[in-house]
Amino acid sequence: MTELFAVWWLMPLFAGMLLAISAGPLGSFVVWRKMAFFGDTLAHGALLGITFGVLADLNPTFAIILGSVSLALVLLPLQYASRLSADTLLGIVSHGTLAIGLVALSLADGVRVDLMGYLFGDLLAINEEHVLWLLASTALTLLLISVFWNALLAVTVSPELAKIEGRRVAMLDLMLIILLAFTVALAMKVVGILLISALLIIPPAAAHSLSRSPQQMAIVASLIGVISVALGMWASFYWDTPAGPSIVVAAMGLFGLSLLVQRKN
Repeated sequence: MTELFAVWWLMPLFAGMLLAISAGPLGSFVVWRKMAFFGDTLAHGALLGITFGVLADLNPTFAIILGSVSLALVLLPLQYASRLSADTLLGIVSHGTLAIGLVALSLADGVRVDLMGYLFGDLLAINEEHVLWLLASTALTLLLISVFWNALLAVTVSPELAKIEGRRVAMLDLMLIILLAFTVALAMKVVGILLISALLIIPPAAAHSLSRSPQQMAIVASLIGVISVALGMWASFYWDTPAGPSIVVAAMGLFGLSLLVQRKN
């Protein structure tokens, strides 16, 4: 049984861990900037990318990434220009794009899409191509965040002060949102549209009480994400539970443990 686990689950396990590594620092910025709903919006909008990819006969992964990045590029200036509050605007776009995507798929003749797989993830369906996408995305995310760490942190703490210091606030915001869009798009296969925000938020929230600096929080968040993936995959294999939700449940358990550690300290 152990050998079977190693052979069949090595690629999904590696893919989940890659995602957790990049989601750690990105999720930390999401928590610090109070952008939790932004990840949901990008995930819902990615369904439009799926629809477009199916209708245009494009590579599914490329279509999802294209949909998420396009929506991110639209949302950023829209948030600056709109008089509505950020959460209201994101709520409208999030549910609107999800509904449009579902309606468009239902109207497409002769097209069959595994909606359950996209909504809740299908980690076992991960292939080599998707792993390569994840590997490239994780490497790019870690590289850019390492290079621009201080600038991103300055913009997160105070955009006005960062602008006075000569930081390119708009460019940094755009870079962070595009990296987030890539991660959200690639996470759909792992945890699904409905659970993506959980993977971005829960590990950094758990790391918050265990860390003494922003850098430490980002690293610990990645570590907690990796452990969550390993525990979730183990539970999924031995108890025959869905992989994506099992990973989120494991992350919730680690978050609960972090609260107990915080209380004892």
